[in-house]
Amino acid sequence: MLFSSAILLDWVGPTLTTVYLVLLALIGVYGLHRYWLVFLFTRHRHKPSDPAQQFAQLPRITVQLPMYNEGAVAQRIIDAAATLDYPRDLLQIQVVDDSTDASVDICRQRVAHWRAQGLDIAYLHRTDRGGFKAGALAAATPHATGQFIAIFDADFIPPADFLHRTIHHFADPAIGMVQTRWEHLNREDSLLTRGQAIFLDGHFVIEHTARNRSGAWINFNGTAGLWRRQTIDEAGGWHHDTLTEDVDLSYRAQLVGWKFLFLPSVTCPAELPPEVNAFKSQQHRWTKGSLQCAFKLLPRLMAAPVPRKVKIEAFFHLTSPMVYLYITLFALLFYPAIFINIQPVGRGTWLGLIIGLTMFGMGTISATLFYITSQRAQGRSGLVALAQVPLLMAIGVGIALNNAVACIEALLGHQSDFIRTPKYGDNTKPQTQTQKTRIQSIIPIPSLRRSVCFLEIAMALYMAECIRLTLKYEHTIIGLPFLVLFGSGYLYVGGSSLWLHYRAWREARRQTTPAPNPTPAVQPATA
Repeated sequence: MLFSSAILLDWVGPTLTTVYLVLLALIGVYGLHRYWLVFLFTRHRHKPSDPAQQFAQLPRITVQLPMYNEGAVAQRIIDAAATLDYPRDLLQIQVVDDSTDASVDICRQRVAHWRAQGLDIAYLHRTDRGGFKAGALAAATPHATGQFIAIFDADFIPPADFLHRTIHHFADPAIGMVQTRWEHLNREDSLLTRGQAIFLDGHFVIEHTARNRSGAWINFNGTAGLWRRQTIDEAGGWHHDTLTEDVDLSYRAQLVGWKFLFLPSVTCPAELPPEVNAFKSQQHRWTKGSLQCAFKLLPRLMAAPVPRKVKIEAFFHLTSPMVYLYITLFALLFYPAIFINIQPVGRGTWLGLIIGLTMFGMGTISATLFYITSQRAQGRSGLVALAQVPLLMAIGVGIALNNAVACIEALLGHQSDFIRTPKYGDNTKPQTQTQKTRIQSIIPIPSLRRSVCFLEIAMALYMAECIRLTLKYEHTIIGLPFLVLFGSGYLYVGGSSLWLHYRAWREARRQTTPAPNPTPAVQPATA
């Protein structure tokens, strides 16, 4: 029996060590790539972005507003689009609505209001929602009269000068799409929205700028961008076989030769999901859709006659969500690592220390530099950004399990519906001084399985046990900060999710429970 246990340990130890090192290497490679993006950003950030020439005669533009049950924000986005500073005889607005609730009436009323003001605005309503957002845009585009198409999701508020600041870049006949930078209406509402804002700043400020100005490819982000109608047609139109139809169309358009442009100086504010479940639903869709696009497009891209740097950047861009799966598997190794004491080059050796510091630098420090640089580039305090790094890491780790499930679904070819991110509008703001919550009503997320929340809580408990063992076995104490970070991230995301699920269930139950019948008044007896 002892002999069998010894053989088992002799086999398990090297196997876990190998898996441990492979996961560290995979995470480290993507961390190293962050350094490269920061380098490219620093090198190219000051390149001019003004259009080389302008249209002598402004072209006609169609503005598309895709919606689905957006009652909280529908009027706001329709009014913002209707007041864009652009000649009315050259502007068409399409409210592309798949709604099934009372927001249909809101949209119809606002469209009728602006049509009465002389605006060319149409309400296009579907009842089947086939193809989801991609299907709605594909159905609306044949009715578009503009040479160029601007797209805004319902939670965005385009500034009045948006079209004037973007359209002249299309005077270059090679430009097929112009993407602008997202700003955030509710950035300071909570720790969650602050973290999301910094995550998105890293994507737009660093990634988009670095790739676009170094000659690599970027993608349309689904909103706050302007397309040349010809580009959409030549790329094959909108497809709905992935959950990120914007990324899919972007790569197909660039594969047929169109150039894209990112304008970091032009911003379009939007709402960040104020609830963790809405954030998780959004992240699940983005993660799964990116990998679906990788499977669909990378083979074609790798065989295409395009520069090597384009292929490399496309690979890192489309496969980067796999890091969430690597992090989750890495976290599962913490417990056995404590007992087996994984030391691939021996305990206490200089080589082991160098490997550990290298992996720390490629992972944690690279992310810190990446996000601090994105904040400094916008004129925000680097010290404040540095203080928020633990929050960013905790949210990133906490969301990893949710996104790892999305990765597995994509790897297995599992198809799922497009679940739009709930919009809250003014419901994100307190209405009274005594209100304890900033959310007036909880919008349930049907795609988010409660089982994931319980798994996140289980991972938090798993980290707690690892912390206990680390305090018991002193040779593993160096990993304590990471265990605390992982544990707090899982606990925050999982606990917050379950609490919101409970609130949604309680609210739904209260709305469906009939009010008790009033007790009839007792009539006095008559003689």
